[in-house]
Amino acid sequence: MRLADMFERVVGPGSPIRLRAYDGSTAGDPDSDVTLVVRSPVALNYLAQSPGGLGLTRAYVSGHIDIEGDFSTALRAMADLVVKSGVSVGTGDLVRIAANLGWVKFVNRVPPPPQEVRRSKLSYLGLRHSRRRDAQAIHHHYDVSNAFYEMVLGSSMTYTCGVYPYQGATLEQAQFHKYGLVSRKLGLAEGMRLLDVGCGWGGMVMHAAREHRVKALGVTLSKEQAEWAQKRIAQEGLGDLAEVRHMDYRELPDAGYDCISSIGLTEHIGRRQVPGYFAALHAKLRPGGRLLNHCITRPRNDLPPIQPNGVINRYVFPDGELLGPGWLQTRMNDAGFEIRHQENLREHYALTLRDWAANLERNWDAAVREVGEGTARVWRLYIVGCVLGFELNAVQLHQMLGVKPDGADARMPLRPSFEPPAG
Repeated sequence: MRLADMFERVVGPGSPIRLRAYDGSTAGDPDSDVTLVVRSPVALNYLAQSPGGLGLTRAYVSGHIDIEGDFSTALRAMADLVVKSGVSVGTGDLVRIAANLGWVKFVNRVPPPPQEVRRSKLSYLGLRHSRRRDAQAIHHHYDVSNAFYEMVLGSSMTYTCGVYPYQGATLEQAQFHKYGLVSRKLGLAEGMRLLDVGCGWGGMVMHAAREHRVKALGVTLSKEQAEWAQKRIAQEGLGDLAEVRHMDYRELPDAGYDCISSIGLTEHIGRRQVPGYFAALHAKLRPGGRLLNHCITRPRNDLPPIQPNGVINRYVFPDGELLGPGWLQTRMNDAGFEIRHQENLREHYALTLRDWAANLERNWDAAVREVGEGTARVWRLYIVGCVLGFELNAVQLHQMLGVKPDGADARMPLRPSFEPPAG
């Protein structure tokens, strides 16, 4: 039996996706804009070892499965096929594949691609979200290559959701508008002290210093991010106001900040550590100080945790955890914050990811030269998959504004407006 015949048994006739296999067989719509190419029997080994998303990811990252045509269109078509048709590979299908391939080859175990983080590689560093283990998890994702990140993120070097002021706005406009929105929510004004935890390449720190003359300190667990940020701060002549340190926010000794921004850090904290996280930030604020917490969330509070051995944790965010917005807001409130505003920006993150995906495709050859094809494939799959996640409301992006009350006074205007000033 040819591989294409088995494909049709699994997905049914009339698949919108065309398949071409290493044995020369084809299936699906011959006029489809996208083709799934199975390049070698190793792809089947991966599927046998880990049926479903993990096996497909391993096969794609290692180059044994490929996509011809627009990657976003292909991923959406495959997602629709699974959702609408309930496509799955059952035991009987695996038996037929094994009979076709040969049992010895079929059961031959193939090691995962080197881009995959195995749990055993992290467990020796300590318990989940211990400081040493967190540092390694951040290193895996954020110390890939500053040059690679510049290709994907563009000139803003901002690796968080932008806020698009209008349809058709550029990525750079969206990131500037996001920093402006955060600044207005925090009420930044000249002379204030800002702490930005998980500051990335220092975008918020530099924006606060340049646009508002705020004394801004950023901290990150990524050594490469800190070095890049400090160099850019010097180039922009902001050294008297802005600083980025390579350190854990939990080790920062000082307090009395007027405001704190946390943009994309909470996803790395872990459910058990969230109460302590909010308590630590509360302690670092002066009375009347504000916290803006910006993070990816689950669409509901009662959803089970993301599987620690799933694709995202193995390839993208080791030890990452996403939580529901209501759950997070309650823990923020329990830490002593008065919640003053929250909003969901998930459509904006879908647009941001689309722009990152376009940047990656435009710079694909250079990206492969910089980090290798396997890592570039991980990023292509991750970014495009996340576009679908935000568009389909599988994940959301929430900003929550809290105030550390000064007695009964929250020091907030009666009718706060977070819209940019006219003109």
